[in-house]
Amino acid sequence: MKILVLPLLIGLLALSGCASHYVMKLTNGAEITTVGKPRLKGNTYCFKDAKGQEHFVSRGRVHQIEPASLANENKPRPFQQQKKRKWYLLWLA
Repeated sequence: MKILVLPLLIGLLALSGCASHYVMKLTNGAEITTVGKPRLKGNTYCFKDAKGQEHFVSRGRVHQIEPASLANENKPRPFQQQKKRKWYLLWLA
């Protein structure tokens, strides 16, 4: 039983890093999620979508390429205005 667990855990760790998703941000503001890192061939980026179909985007249209995990963190948060405090409540704070 213990002999089988170790190779199984190593296999799971190795396979978990294989499926990496990237986000391509285009100059018009659109975002394309790709499976695997897009490759530059000449003046076009070649990538596969979630269905496995191969697509091409011109190099001039691509603004930024980053991993999907980082793309979610970098989105701007909406501005939240702080409530105005009454002068007579300042001593409570």
